[in-house]
Amino acid sequence: MLFPLSVRSRAILQALFVTFLWSTSWVLIKFGLQDIPPLTFAGLRYVLAFLVLLPIEIRRRRTRRNRPLQRQDWVRLATLGLLYYTVAQGAQFVALWLLPAVTLSLLLNFTTVVVAFLGILFLAERPGLLQWLGTALFIAGALAYFHEDLIESGIGRSAMELLGFAVAAVGVLANAFSSVLGRGINRGHDISPLTVTVISMGIGSVALLASGIGFQGLPSLKLSSWLIIAWLAVVNTALAFTVWNHSLRTLSAVESSIINNTMMIQIAVLAWLFLGERLSGLQLGGLLLAALGALTVQLRRSPILERAGAETTELP
Repeated sequence: MLFPLSVRSRAILQALFVTFLWSTSWVLIKFGLQDIPPLTFAGLRYVLAFLVLLPIEIRRRRTRRNRPLQRQDWVRLATLGLLYYTVAQGAQFVALWLLPAVTLSLLLNFTTVVVAFLGILFLAERPGLLQWLGTALFIAGALAYFHEDLIESGIGRSAMELLGFAVAAVGVLANAFSSVLGRGINRGHDISPLTVTVISMGIGSVALLASGIGFQGLPSLKLSSWLIIAWLAVVNTALAFTVWNHSLRTLSAVESSIINNTMMIQIAVLAWLFLGERLSGLQLGGLLLAALGALTVQLRRSPILERAGAETTELP
């Protein structure tokens, strides 16, 4: 290599690669939803990802000394799994079935604002000036993004759109509560991130798939649908999770947050290229302002959370 990369440069490129993979998930899910019911789709994706990660976790536990999980650990991990996978991911797939990808991306990024204020109640983290400024920027950006749409359509939205916004709101709240719970679990440093992911994903994804089959059934899927599910599970979830956590060994929480917040723009570009979702100048400006606000909310973290590192925020 003519210009060898530093360890930090490689970590940055790895993290950017992961956010690109996660951004492509939105396009692939949109295509898959044409044939696969959303809850069943989400359940299949995460159950398969769990089955890929499970042997890695079993091998890791055999080669390293780990503290046995206590009953309260299982309760917290099960709660995390039901919140983040069953409710949050299920809601995101349903909302993506009902709303444009860019719109949902903006709505779900409100999670960072909600988490900042939930931290007051559950983690004793008081928002500082940066959090208040970031919240204001995010709200201003969201208003700019929806401004033209509200003027043109007024209150004449379709029932499907209104349902999509309601489901997205459920996803935001579930994401926020699961993020706070996940921080509480991870900052203890007594359970590895892989263990947290595998157990919570296993419990949550099985419940999600059972709900999907129970309510929506399991249709006869085409080969292309199975390929989308397999790619999302193996590459965009299992591989992406591994690479992301490897990058966190080098990157700080702030650096990973900056990179993670590029997803909103990446999703907008991919949705324009592959889904035909075009943005006006005002909408694009609002999206950029909201992304800046979401980032600003995350810039100041407590020392405990800085040492714990940034949590993964795969959307979806």
